[in-house]
Amino acid sequence: MICGIDEAGRGPLAGPVAAAAVALPGDFPFGILDDSKKLGAKKREQARLVICSRAAAWGVGWASAVEIDELNILKASLLAMKRAFKAMILNWRLCAPQELSAVVDGLHVPALPVSCSAMVKADAAVPEVMAASILAKTARDRMMERYSWFYPEYGYERHKGYPTREHRALIARYGPSPIQRASFRVR
Repeated sequence: MICGIDEAGRGPLAGPVAAAAVALPGDFPFGILDDSKKLGAKKREQARLVICSRAAAWGVGWASAVEIDELNILKASLLAMKRAFKAMILNWRLCAPQELSAVVDGLHVPALPVSCSAMVKADAAVPEVMAASILAKTARDRMMERYSWFYPEYGYERHKGYPTREHRALIARYGPSPIQRASFRVR
């Protein structure tokens, strides 16, 4: 059985990086899956609901802005992936398969207790990675929307912490928010 792993939120100036790990059964409705960047928010949310209810197992992991600053974004992303994998194993619906391997979108793999391979653009080719991409993106977007409740002046519900013109202007006006990545260049 394959576990797909992907992350969301490497490029933003604020907030955590999220990762997800997903294993899908053979009877999963694969037609709902696509690269999360190609799906609109409504389609991603519909897919998220199906993934969470029909996957053999899934998990989401995080690395905070502080961890990103301490480790660097690559190491923090790999840490979030490792945490997502652990969460997936804990959430396995039946007994976990004897043979499990992981496919990670990108060039690097986290240290996992299973065979793990990296594949560039796996989020557009491997269904399990597509599902992980969708879960990571929706989880991070929801988290940034929640942060907007605490820090409404930064508009996180609109730009999700990405380096948009608006976000940069708000940082210039209000200074860094408590979830700002201090190691990322604002200008």
